[in-house]
Amino acid sequence: MRCRVLLLSLAVGVAGLRAKELFVAPDGADESPGTLAKPLASLMRAQALAEPGDTVWIRGGVYQLKPDRIAREHRVWTYIHEFRKSGKPGQPIRYWAYQAEKPVFDCTEVNPPGRRVNAFQVAGSWLHFRGFEVIGTQVNFKGHGQSCNFEIQGGHNILERLALHDSQAIGVYLLGGSDNLILNCDAYRNHDFTSEDGRGGNVDGFGGHPSKGSVNNVFRGCRAWFNSDDGYDSISAWESVRFEGCWAMYNGYGPKFEKRGDGNGFKVGGFGNAPLHGVPAPAPRHVTEGCLAVRNKASGFYANHHLMGGDWSFNSAYRNANDFNFLMRPADNSRDIDGVGHRVTANLSYRGQRDFTRLDVARCELKDNAFASQRKFTDASFESVDDAALTGSREADGTLPKVAFLRPVDATLATQAGYTAYPGSKPTAK
Repeated sequence: MRCRVLLLSLAVGVAGLRAKELFVAPDGADESPGTLAKPLASLMRAQALAEPGDTVWIRGGVYQLKPDRIAREHRVWTYIHEFRKSGKPGQPIRYWAYQAEKPVFDCTEVNPPGRRVNAFQVAGSWLHFRGFEVIGTQVNFKGHGQSCNFEIQGGHNILERLALHDSQAIGVYLLGGSDNLILNCDAYRNHDFTSEDGRGGNVDGFGGHPSKGSVNNVFRGCRAWFNSDDGYDSISAWESVRFEGCWAMYNGYGPKFEKRGDGNGFKVGGFGNAPLHGVPAPAPRHVTEGCLAVRNKASGFYANHHLMGGDWSFNSAYRNANDFNFLMRPADNSRDIDGVGHRVTANLSYRGQRDFTRLDVARCELKDNAFASQRKFTDASFESVDDAALTGSREADGTLPKVAFLRPVDATLATQAGYTAYPGSKPTAK
């Protein structure tokens, strides 16, 4: 028996040693072996060669993606990349930027007539993408819909330290799969100026819309700014979504503060005008904690007619039209009502046109909140009210920049309310 156990252990060890490294570079060739000296040209060729536990290293430089090298066309979508091969538990397939290099995938030239473009379509599971940028993802249709920089359909995936910007597409659009983590990613200056009226009403920074059974999906340490619609949106989500330690700034505006789409920082929940048979019963309860919403065109934090109260804790809002808007509908989705069943704990609001609105205080749990209308804050109450630093460079480990913005001078308040007091405010890997 001992020999059999030993042989099994040796087999597992040998399997672990088989994990290999593949390299991709802008000047590579897909006929190459994928070594550091002779890299591949494309992630799709790397996927074909990769196995669970392998790492695909992506060298720095611009990858100018071409319309004749797309992965697949599916119905009305064009997938520039499509990841269907999965890793395994404890053996993800990693697609990582190499060392400190900066890969950029430029999708500008992929603009097929009448189609939606998804730059990275992720149907596989146990995949980990880290450290690169996606720009220029296009829209080329006039009807309703959207393109996506990343669309997630698989589970147990990690998107980490990605910058998804200056495109016509949503940054990350999560539709299916459980246990996905969107970690320390940025989505900014995304604006669909082509479809519908060109106002960009379909382009959010991050969308969390999981289907039934797709549970434990988390957005952590992310930033969304100057996206033409909302920063974060979880409309039509059939399972709970968690937003932890995320920031949303200037959404609903262009870079010169020209007005565009809806403009909520965090739009958490809702099902539009869907009939009762088209919504879950009960609706999922979403969690928004340790987050920051600054100068969004509409609400900083918005319950969006949701059919269930939410958990809102250690969030800060500054200079939004509504800092907090708890508008709900009853379970039959029939009419708008003031929010009920919300747990609102240790939040801070300052200089919004309204601190909070549409909240049935008697039917909610409120504790330790610091709203300006109640505390009479001034700018001098905070170490800084200069929001310019919020879009600055991240820390070396990919976490949010350390800023003094909206940090209360009062030491007691600083430990009680707002995103700076959030327990575990430094995001960590799942």
